[in-house]
Amino acid sequence: MTRAAAFFDLDKTIIAKSSTLAFGRPFFQGGLINRRTVLKTAYAQFVFSMAGADAQQMERLRAQMTAMVTGWDAAAVHEIVRETLHEIVDPLVYAEAADLIEEHRAAGREIVIVSSSGAEMVEPIGEMLGADRVVATRMVVQDGRYTGEIDFYAYAENKAAAMREVAAEGGYDLADCWAYSDSITDLPMLAAVGHPTAVNPDRGLRKAALQNGWPVLRFERPVSMRARFSTTATPMVTGAAAMGVGAAVVGLAWYARHRNGRAVLPAPAGPPSGRWRRRGA
Repeated sequence: MTRAAAFFDLDKTIIAKSSTLAFGRPFFQGGLINRRTVLKTAYAQFVFSMAGADAQQMERLRAQMTAMVTGWDAAAVHEIVRETLHEIVDPLVYAEAADLIEEHRAAGREIVIVSSSGAEMVEPIGEMLGADRVVATRMVVQDGRYTGEIDFYAYAENKAAAMREVAAEGGYDLADCWAYSDSITDLPMLAAVGHPTAVNPDRGLRKAALQNGWPVLRFERPVSMRARFSTTATPMVTGAAAMGVGAAVVGLAWYARHRNGRAVLPAPAGPPSGRWRRRGA
């Protein structure tokens, strides 16, 4: 059996929106954020869908995140996400991404999601997709609440480092692996494998893909995850063993200004099949 993996970024690569910003209304209904923040997350979702997030925005997100989630009830966040997951995320998966995941799985490759979003969003989505492993941002939890300290930030070079750990655990060579992402901030992730592909790339990644001769794919057709992934393929491993514990609420901290103080509840090695419209190289 071929030992290899296909690594997928999540937002704008597998699903059509930011996985974290999509939970604005359920978090409001659960008492974690106020109504004004819900409107800001809706606007942020629009901006993200049009332009993505560059390195400066991601750094601002990280700093605000650690300040805003301090003291949040971690169990409440997990509960809200799991109760509303199908309603919020189910219609957002790209059909083209679903096809690609199925092709890699049929070829005997592990499916690994590597996302900067919080583990409490990414892990349930990974289960819905039947992913074998998930790498996501995690924060330290003590006495059931977020301390504000980041245990692992799944961003930029950290993604590539996590992929090397996953490959060592799985016993495969990254030169035989695939990776897919939309953002220039994931350049280390794409450069770490032998078969990188830019999906719905931002301007910076499109330029890098053209310079490196990487395939560029455009995913455009969101479909129901429940219809495409009716069963979970295998038990999912949540990241590499050295990443520690805890969880993160990533995107909402971009725009939140207030926190409620009360506790809340093989595919061939050559070009992919012709189902997708190509751009660039």
